Amino acid sequence: MKIDVLGVGFDDITPELAVMRAENIIKNNEKAYIVTPNPEIVYMARTDDDLTAALQNANLVLADGVGITIGARILGTPIMSGRVPGIDFASKLLEKLAISGNSLYLFGAKPGVAKQAGINLAMKYPGLNITGECDGYFTDDDPIIDEINRLSPDVLFVCLGSPKQEIWMANNLHKLNVKLCAGLGGSLDVFAGNVKRAPVFFQKAGLEWFYRLICEPRRIGRMMKLPLFVFLVILKRMKIVSR
Repeated sequence: MKIDVLGVGFDDITPELAVMRAENIIKNNEKAYIVTPNPEIVYMARTDDDLTAALQNANLVLADGVGITIGARILGTPIMSGRVPGIDFASKLLEKLAISGNSLYLFGAKPGVAKQAGINLAMKYPGLNITGECDGYFTDDDPIIDEINRLSPDVLFVCLGSPKQEIWMANNLHKLNVKLCAGLGGSLDVFAGNVKRAPVFFQKAGLEWFYRLICEPRRIGRMMKLPLFVFLVILKRMKIVSR
């Protein structure tokens, strides 16, 4: 069942079931991509048709961010399973990949980040099969697609930031010799150790965004989209706006 939040349909699904869905996609040799929109991405989608289409056509849409679950409640259609942060989904999937032996390619972030992330992940998840990595600084898709297809990973983590990663997956999935793509924003920086996750208290309280703002005050411009998102949700609830 999809829960509509300002035109984006979210799957009402637990992290465990989301990983099971991902495993089934891999096992059944399907071709699919997963997105993890937060309020900022949903807000951007209102004025970006390509992003909207990429979100709508995703096989699984996970609610990354407490703002999404708050927005759904305000609209009267709560996401009963709660939020599924992209980094948590990725971590649980990595555990399964290390056991199954399915392969993974890391794509995105600044030069050197994906490589360091791969080293750290290989240490944390013994048995994890990382076939390769590539940074997110490119001007031509073809060489990257050729490299990925040559290595033929089962799973591709696409960490280019939004809206680039969602649109890239939507446009290129049919060209890729992979079973599953997942758009995971800044996850590679976390896996590489360049960015620390918020303490558990902030995670459980749904205040990771506040912790990141404290650590990175320059993000204030991006964070301003959160109150705008909530304002639009209230207008939608009052039927002042249609989307």
